[in-house]
Amino acid sequence: MTQSKEIRWVRLGDFIQQLDDRNRTNTLTEKNVRGISVDKVFTPTKANLEGISLTSYKIVKPKEFAYVPDTSRRGDKIALAFNDSKESYLISSIYTTFHIFRNNITPEYLFLWFTRQDFNRFARFHSWGSARETLSWNTFCDIKIPVPYKNGEPDIERQQEIVDIWQGLRRLKEENEAIAQPLLDICQAKMDELKHSMPKKKMGEFIRQRREKYDGDAVLPIRGVSREGFINPKQKDADLSKYNVFYKNDFVFNPARMEVNSIALNTDIDKGICSSLYEIFEIINDYIYPELLNIFIKRDEFARHCEFLGWGSAREYCRVADISQIEVPVPPIHIQQALIDLYHCARRAKEIAEEATQQLKSICPALMQHIIHS
Repeated sequence: MTQSKEIRWVRLGDFIQQLDDRNRTNTLTEKNVRGISVDKVFTPTKANLEGISLTSYKIVKPKEFAYVPDTSRRGDKIALAFNDSKESYLISSIYTTFHIFRNNITPEYLFLWFTRQDFNRFARFHSWGSARETLSWNTFCDIKIPVPYKNGEPDIERQQEIVDIWQGLRRLKEENEAIAQPLLDICQAKMDELKHSMPKKKMGEFIRQRREKYDGDAVLPIRGVSREGFINPKQKDADLSKYNVFYKNDFVFNPARMEVNSIALNTDIDKGICSSLYEIFEIINDYIYPELLNIFIKRDEFARHCEFLGWGSAREYCRVADISQIEVPVPPIHIQQALIDLYHCARRAKEIAEEATQQLKSICPALMQHIIHS
């Protein structure tokens, strides 16, 4: 028998139902209270709950949704979340909660539709009010979404195929986030330990400032610097003759922003140029690896030390001559390499998580377009 497949645009109100389940018996406590983020997740509350009765708070059980009707103070996004955990949450009584009461759509598939930026724009456009714009429940129910059907029945299998792709990418993001931060914490803890167990040297004993102006003979990549590392420069049409040249394994930093660790180690390109406002230094011997020094420099303690050493009037500067006074532990090479390898694992996990985060923003619209046009 030939199977008939189609897409039907179904009104949300035909399969969702508003809820009003309150915490009247105080079954749930402060640890269960959550806020709702525009990133479509439940978040730990920032409210001070001391002396506050939680009996009027609404309960959001597993597989239920909640959203904030007030849309006027959140830019172009709507605060909505799906409880995909195994525990119940408490949320403010002014929020709207609902669930799916018919089996023609899965809650995960519906949530995938909500995560799209198109839904955010739709919700903002259909919000109304004077002092505050609100997305009412009646308006919310009138939203239509595409649902795959097969032989006249909702095609749950096709819905789940789309959900599996999205959830796989989200798991990749979450797993790498869970790996990255503990590894970075271990690196920093080990550096603290080395400060007390290994000999220390002032940075001035093994670094040297590089002063080389760009002569314009070759086209070189231009880089800016931030806390996260090298970035594309924000200034356009600058006089490049004033720019400084840096090489592989050189450190480039903004002396006016060292209190926020605005420094980067160049491990990617052989040669580049940067603003004349930046300072550059290189390592001049082989008893400390550049990447180990970079781990030490990326610590918050180093930023605080630079802030203490900074000087100036309208703006404080911490230059190469100033950071040369800072002492750095210098462990044996094999310990340095072990720490560097650990740091690389942490950074790679963080990069994968960040890549997955960016892909998640584009994959939801793509998956829904696939459903609509397949």
